[in-house]
Amino acid sequence: MAQVLEFKLPDLGEGLTEAEIVRWMVEVGDVVAVDQPVVEVETAKAMVEVPCPYGGVVTARFGEQGAELPVGAPLLTVAVGEGADGHRPAGDPGTGGGAVRAPRAEETGEEKTSEGSGNVLVGYGTSEAPARRRRVRPERRASGVAPGAGAAGAVVSGRSNGRARAAEPVDGPVPVISPLVRRLARQHDLDLRELTGSGPDGLILRADVEYALRAAAAQGGRTAAPEAGPHPAGPVREDAAAGAVGTVSSTVSPGGVRTPLKGVRGAVADKLSRSRREIPDATCWVDADATELMRARAAMNAAGGPKISLVALLARICTAALARFPELNSTVDTQAREVVQYDHVNLGFAAQTDRGLVVPVVRDAHARDAEGLTAEFARLTEAARAGRLTPGELTGGTFTLNNYGVFGVDGSTPIVNHPEAAMLGVGRIAPKPWVHEDELAVRQVVQLSLTFDHRVCDGGTAGGFLRYVADCVEQPAVLLRTL
Repeated sequence: MAQVLEFKLPDLGEGLTEAEIVRWMVEVGDVVAVDQPVVEVETAKAMVEVPCPYGGVVTARFGEQGAELPVGAPLLTVAVGEGADGHRPAGDPGTGGGAVRAPRAEETGEEKTSEGSGNVLVGYGTSEAPARRRRVRPERRASGVAPGAGAAGAVVSGRSNGRARAAEPVDGPVPVISPLVRRLARQHDLDLRELTGSGPDGLILRADVEYALRAAAAQGGRTAAPEAGPHPAGPVREDAAAGAVGTVSSTVSPGGVRTPLKGVRGAVADKLSRSRREIPDATCWVDADATELMRARAAMNAAGGPKISLVALLARICTAALARFPELNSTVDTQAREVVQYDHVNLGFAAQTDRGLVVPVVRDAHARDAEGLTAEFARLTEAARAGRLTPGELTGGTFTLNNYGVFGVDGSTPIVNHPEAAMLGVGRIAPKPWVHEDELAVRQVVQLSLTFDHRVCDGGTAGGFLRYVADCVEQPAVLLRTL
């Protein structure tokens, strides 16, 4: 007999809490193999194809394209074992339009079994399948439902745009998965038991709560009367209802458009805000004559072989400077009240993409030469623009190089990339008047800035680091001492 297993959105690594469905790669009724990718999701860090750890027949999918799901929310259900090929998909007559519940071990007297997955996900192993969490559905039937209306309409008395209003409060657990939905309802004193969701099996979605708040605000904060029309509504305090429309509306505000902070943009916002809250940063800067560095690069590229990029040379200078001033290659453990100094350099670099700003990480940058750094920068940049970076390629940095000169600006005071301790900023290299060998000349000048966590070092260390970087830019032969 087939057993229906529920595959939940796994923790894709590095503390990610949610993901947005980009596209489904399987349909209900499809046969999937162990470790077959079933859905492509976009996290705050990258686009990821999620493999299913079970093999069998897909019986239900949860969430449409564009939906955001928290880690641990159901993605799909799969019928595995004997008889799986003949299992009816969810929504087929006789299933009530919902997911089929897997028999519990205490009901069948059999031990729980699953197919092993070689693609280990956080929360999923290679042997035993995780226990299935039952999906809760309201069981009370509202008055006024016509006989034979079906399970989809049995618990509602009205419907508008796919959202239903419950005729009476529902006993038992409220069918809500997302903590964001609960928080939104709690902020506006909205009783979720008064709502019937438009999601699978009556799941209450954020859209249902927003609709209820708008309806309540439009009627002066009172619960919608039955004769007012079939709109979902719940009891909302009058003082909360006054701000409900402004809080929930996404595009109807006069004179402006609201854009949700989610995906990459949301991750960037959270990280920068945390950096500002936790890190007492300071910035120092210096102008440097980069003429000799540009000549050295031209000479390298004229000698044949792979072309050396300017950012690779700057990265090589960074790693040499960090070897002399290792205090800046560190992080602060706030719980232990300790400064943790790294023995390796994982160099992050800021890259602007269509999805927003991302910071790919060059692993063990201190152990790479200019050619190796050039190749790795090119590979990661291409992957970033194509949206193919993995979470592992976007995390674990110990120091960041920010070449904002590509935007045609001279200087900046960048925000430290939490939890790192410092970031080197490089402005544009432009011809400017400069005193060279006691004479005024036109030279290629660049502004360098260093933003650092003042907890890990004092200004003397930061100034020494930046001065060494500037010396290497002005006289690349200085690097020969450490090669």
